[in-house]
Amino acid sequence: MKLKHTLQAFATVALLTLAQAASAQVAVIVNHKSPLASMTPEQAAAIFLGKTSTLPSGQTAVPADLPESDKAREIFYSKAAGKSPAQVKATWARLTFSGKATPPKEVPTAADVKKHVAANPDAIGYIEKSAVDSTVKVVLTVE
Repeated sequence: MKLKHTLQAFATVALLTLAQAASAQVAVIVNHKSPLASMTPEQAAAIFLGKTSTLPSGQTAVPADLPESDKAREIFYSKAAGKSPAQVKATWARLTFSGKATPPKEVPTAADVKKHVAANPDAIGYIEKSAVDSTVKVVLTVE
């Protein structure tokens, strides 16, 4: 009987964790002074996958990427670009080797991404939506 209750408790915790992860929202952010008001997932993916180096507003894009281990990164690339972490890594390996593009600057934490974007008028990044504040502007939300 005790094992049954333990398994039920474990299953409940696992389901709650999955539900929370599934509902996580990632915000693509730009400097609060940027003229950019919104963008599509395709436009964001093009910047972070080296297809363009320009924001839709015409500004040069300076993308800031989270580390591969960050859940927000996985959500961003899977939802905005339709790519797995392995596919993103392969894309950048190919582009870097061919000299066609340079990968986005990897920033260690969401707080650092937000700080980088807030300090740079051309910066673009993504963080969990719950971490957004008035120092940056949300131009896209993916979930």
